[in-house]
Parts: sequence; C-alpha cells; structure tokens
Amino acid sequence: MTRPRYFNTTGPCDPRLHYVLPSQPRLPEARELIDLDRYFVIHAPRQSGKTTMLHSLQRELTEEGAAVAVTISCEAASTPGDDYEAAELILLDEFRSKTDAAPDPWPEAAPGARLAAALRAWAAQCKVPLVLLIDEIDALSGRTLMSVLRQLRSGHNSRPEGVPFPNSVVLCGLRDVRDYKIASGGDPSRLGAVSPFNIAVESFRLGDFTPEDVRELYGQHTAETGQEFTKEALTAAFEFTRGQPWLINALAYQVTRKMRVPPEEPITAGHMEQAKERLIRARATHLDSLVAKLHEPRVKRVLEPALAGTLVHVDETFEDDFSYVRDLGLVAQGPSLNIANPIYREVILRVLGRAVEAVIQADSRSFVLPDGRLDLLKLLREFTAFWKQHGEILVRGAAYHEAACQIILMAYLHRIVNGGGFLDREYAAGTGRLDVYLRWPYGEQQVQREAMELKVWRPDQRDPLAEGLAQLDRYLDRLDLDTGYLVIFDRRPEVSPMDERVQFDQDRTPAGRQVTVLRA
Repeated sequence: MTRPRYFNTTGPCDPRLHYVLPSQPRLPEARELIDLDRYFVIHAPRQSGKTTMLHSLQRELTEEGAAVAVTISCEAASTPGDDYEAAELILLDEFRSKTDAAPDPWPEAAPGARLAAALRAWAAQCKVPLVLLIDEIDALSGRTLMSVLRQLRSGHNSRPEGVPFPNSVVLCGLRDVRDYKIASGGDPSRLGAVSPFNIAVESFRLGDFTPEDVRELYGQHTAETGQEFTKEALTAAFEFTRGQPWLINALAYQVTRKMRVPPEEPITAGHMEQAKERLIRARATHLDSLVAKLHEPRVKRVLEPALAGTLVHVDETFEDDFSYVRDLGLVAQGPSLNIANPIYREVILRVLGRAVEAVIQADSRSFVLPDGRLDLLKLLREFTAFWKQHGEILVRGAAYHEAACQIILMAYLHRIVNGGGFLDREYAAGTGRLDVYLRWPYGEQQVQREAMELKVWRPDQRDPLAEGLAQLDRYLDRLDLDTGYLVIFDRRPEVSPMDERVQFDQDRTPAGRQVTVLRA
C-alpha cells in the first residue's frame, strides 16, 4: 500500500513523501552556471526551498553522470565560532560523510589551508567535474567564514594556471553576497569594499511561489485524494501568503492534516481563513525564527516606519539594512517598504503587542449585543479608559516607540475580537495610517463588517482629521461600507493631559459617509 504524501513544513522536501514542485523551473540559471563551471550564490529567506533545490541539483547531476556533486551544510561547523581550524575539520568530515569519492585520508596542510588543499586533491582525482553545493553558509561568521571564503576564492583563481579545484561551487544561505563582508567581520559602513567572495558571478534570490505554482502544488493533493481546493481557496492561500513557500505548505497542512476536512468535501476559502488563524496562534518554529529578529537594530530600523506609517530615514547604511530585512523575508521584494504578506503583518503586530495584552482585563463577552453583533463603540469607549490608565506607561516602555499607539490599540482589539471574529490590518511606511477591517460572524451566517483607520498627530504636523477622513473614504469605498471609525492619537507634547483630550465626535467623509471620530 502506497503511503499518501503530505504537505511538508519541516526540512527539505522528499518527492516520495511530500507534495513538491520541481525546483529547477524556479531558478533555471543555476544549472546553466554549473555547466559553465561558475561559482555563484543562492539566497532566500528560511523555508523557501533552498535546500530542496540543492538536493534536486545534486540528484540531477549525479543521475546524468555529469559531475561528482556533493551537498553539505555548514551548520555543524558554526559550533566552534572563530576557531577556523576546528571548523575546517568539521567541514571536511561533512564532505566525507556525504560521498565515497573523497580522498582518504585528506592531504596534510596548515590550519587555514586544509580546506583548499583537500579540494585540490579531490578535484585532481575526479574524472568528471566536481560540484560543491554548500548550504547554510551564513551559519559561519567572523574568522571562520573569512577563512572558508578566502580558500574558495584562492582555489578558484588558481584554476587558469592548471591547478585542480572544484569546477563549480554554489553557496546557499539567507543572505545576499553583499552581506558576507559584515558576517565575516568587515566594516558594515564600508560595504563597497571587496567582498571575501567577489568571485561569485551571480547572486540569485530564490523567488516565492506564483499563483500557478500554488495551483500546481495543491493540485497534487487533489490528484491523489480527489479532494479539491476551490478557486476561492487557492486565491485566499496566495493572498494570505503572497506565495511564501513554507506558508503555502503550512496552510494546506493545517487544512488537510490538523483540521481534517473530510476528503469528500472541497476545501474552501473559509477553511483557509481558519487555517491562517490556527497558524498564527500556534506560532510555529518558522514564524518564531522570524519574530526573534524583530528587536535587532537593523530590523527595527526598517520595520518601525512601516508600523508607524512614517517616512523612512534614508542614509548611507539604510539600503543595506533594507536588503538584510528583505533577505530575511520580512519585507516584500521591490523598492517600497511593505511587510511581505498578511500573515507576517499579523504575527508582527501580535508579537509586539503581547505585553499590552497581558494587562488587559476586559471580558470580550461584555461587548456582544443581544443579537450577536459586536458593540464596537462600547469597545472603543472601554479602550479609552484603558488608554487613560496605562497609555503613557506602555508608550514609554514600547520597543517600537514610534508605532506604540498603533500597537497598543491593535493589541486591545485583538484581545477582545480573538476567537469570535477576524481582524485584517494594512500598513506601510510613508502612508501615515493603519487600516483595520473587522469581520464578526453572528446570527445565521451573517457577518458584521467594520472599518477603522488610525492616525497619529505628531509634533510639528497639522491636524490629520481632514486627511484621515479622505483616506478612510477611499477605504470604505473599497470595502463597500457606508460608515467607519477614525482614531487620532495626539502625541504633541504641548497638548492637555491624556485624560482631558479623549473625546468622541461624529463627522463625515468627503463623499458623505458617517464616521465616528475618537481623539486620544
């Protein structure tokens, strides 16, 4: 009996066990450059399919007899830290454990030259090209990374003189080659200086899945089980994830293995939404590894303007910080600063708001009306009491100080709405706003829909009321709603104390839509 395959969320994919897309179409240039005996870099965020691609390339080259291809990971060699002599020995043990074709024993050489000597001896005895696929290269750092990269560069540059050395080397990790200088101990303010791996002919970022990729991957499940994903489910999966490979697999794993939707039932957009919420609440290892980066200065510097809606302060190092955060997968590819996908947007806000949620005592049931709808006006009034009591302390203690107001209100909303409804949040640097879309199921298959916009009145700025009403007007039009809420936090130091400036008003958008305005 054939074991059914499943959607993989841990480690590289095995086509015998997992639904998996062919790797080469995602990066066809990789095989071309290997055939041209080139050295190059593949980088992408964690759980994007990098290791799966390396193993796929190795299998293809081996089966064709085109090369001796060996894949290793540098993870174990990171343990000795700056002890490059110990790291060299670990790497050589890794090579030997992956193939019977390596020299035995390795040739003698001085510390810091053992890797190059071993690879020269290995290449000399190979009757076909030697191809090394080195994964997790950025697990190494400091003197160890510098030593490994310099030995590879030295060997590469000796090949025109007839010195045997691997025909092609592929370095794979999180970061672009431009960041190797920092990781190997270089001055981050002088990234224009020579990289220790300046022999790389290309540095490729492994892209995310396209909508067609999602349809093909999920279609493998349908072909094997008969269970279909509706068109709306496929659209929802892509919208929630923007094609991030791990998230695409994780959503489908939740639906097919954890939620156990009966095989005779199609998987719908509603199932995908439930899976998204389960995934966010579970905070799997992949998501935890991302949020662990949030308090790194380079990451905070990039993300805080997005959360706060403020303009980015660009100086000589911002481009490199932005590239680093983009390589982590936290922000989207492209010139503008946007969080990579809605799931990451939600996780980031929830993580940063955890300390706030811990001090919220309100009972979510007290905000439910007799007909099952959510009393959002009452919720906001209760929030103002919370804001008066705790706001200043929470703002002062916030790690993301510029975005503290948004984070605090979002934490309060999430604490009340969690489990009974859905919150979608949209934010981006330079917009001066954070948009909230609340959906609250009630009655018999009815859904209450509410829209809210957050603005912050900062020092030396004019009252954002008019701009907020105009922006909210466009948001309400997009959602086909006639009413909305505008929250304006006044952070000017010269205004009255917080408990005196909280007030509710009614106003209208330029198109005449009714708006409840909260100033806090």
